Amino acid sequence: MNTSLALAEKFELIVGASHVCAATASDAIAGIQPEYIVSPGNEQELAAILASANEAGVAVIPRGGGTKLDWGNPPKRTGIILSTLRLNRVLEHAWADLTAIVEAGCSVQTLQDTLAKHGQRLALDALWPAHATIGGVLSSNDSGVLRLRFGALRDLVIGVTLALPDGTVASSGGKVVKNVAGYDLPKLATGALGTLGVITRAIFRLHSLPWTSKTVTCSTDRISKAQQLMTGLLASNLSYSAAQSRLIAERKPQILVDILFEGTEAGIASQIAHVNSLAAPMSVAESDHSVWQFRQRLHSEAKQNPTNSILVKISALPVDALAAMEDLPGLLPKTGFDAAIQATGLGVLLLRGDADTITSALKAFRKKFEAAGGSLVILGNSLSTKGINPWGTPGDAFELMRSLKQQFDPGNTLNPGRFVGGI
Repeated sequence: MNTSLALAEKFELIVGASHVCAATASDAIAGIQPEYIVSPGNEQELAAILASANEAGVAVIPRGGGTKLDWGNPPKRTGIILSTLRLNRVLEHAWADLTAIVEAGCSVQTLQDTLAKHGQRLALDALWPAHATIGGVLSSNDSGVLRLRFGALRDLVIGVTLALPDGTVASSGGKVVKNVAGYDLPKLATGALGTLGVITRAIFRLHSLPWTSKTVTCSTDRISKAQQLMTGLLASNLSYSAAQSRLIAERKPQILVDILFEGTEAGIASQIAHVNSLAAPMSVAESDHSVWQFRQRLHSEAKQNPTNSILVKISALPVDALAAMEDLPGLLPKTGFDAAIQATGLGVLLLRGDADTITSALKAFRKKFEAAGGSLVILGNSLSTKGINPWGTPGDAFELMRSLKQQFDPGNTLNPGRFVGGI
């Protein structure tokens, strides 16, 4: 349904004429063009805009920094983009309690800079932190490699406020870490891709910044050796904050295992000595912390080259994820791939090649992962994968997810069709 001029004028009365503008071609989502961008300045305005659009049957696409708008299915329809960028404040930093309350449109970097003044951080290494917003990373569940030690976003968020399609503003959770009342709402909103409600603010548990940190990298040309090291790390008593395997499939495949240690100089030195014994005869050398940007570099390359590359996210048991990479050279014999596989069994793969080669590799690889109880999700709207479901098989939880969508958003107003199974 087209957004009527009368409805646009109603939006202007709520947020002011200067905060309602016509969408341009650059605002299109997977080639589907919205009509207006509306930017509320507080929760009440956001809820009122949402209620008005819902009543008129106009689709709403929530948008923060726009860094992950190409994830998921293309929307079945668009009406307006609801921007959260004006809701950008850190409302409270209770440093003594290790908690913070932040609005959804605040960038991750702004939050981290504020917390760092008291020697604290949100233990999150999100993609594009200068642009990605708190609401966006929660909606996409972009946790990163630090989840190995500190947990995923669902473990770090202890409260959330949502604006529901009917204009209701609902909150759940509390400001102290021990308060678990209403924990379901934060967990439901995290990773829901904005299909249940629009996040307006969140409460996080925080962690202290480390005294110092070091990254060491072990290199090999055999995936089996890297898997052996990863298995040894998981079984050890080492206290590391992150671990990943980088597979760089150039002329000669190279596998690099990065391990991040945080703490005191003496403690880190002792643990690195242990790594040397675990990794032998692999070489071990100290690396720059830029190795942890490898995942982001793969995402950026996929965005820049959508016609001959595709990025996918895999999920598998830690012992299976890296071993599964043995099959990729046979599936992509000429074009190759790069991959970043976390010790938790999550990873991203950048596949290069023509559409037919990529499509064939994706189908074979997805079948392998799903048969083992894992998943393969396409990240980004690539021309190379038209006709392939980005999400894969919904699984046993699909009916429950559909019921939740019906309960929270019966009019299918929010991000219609973008989530698993076309929810």
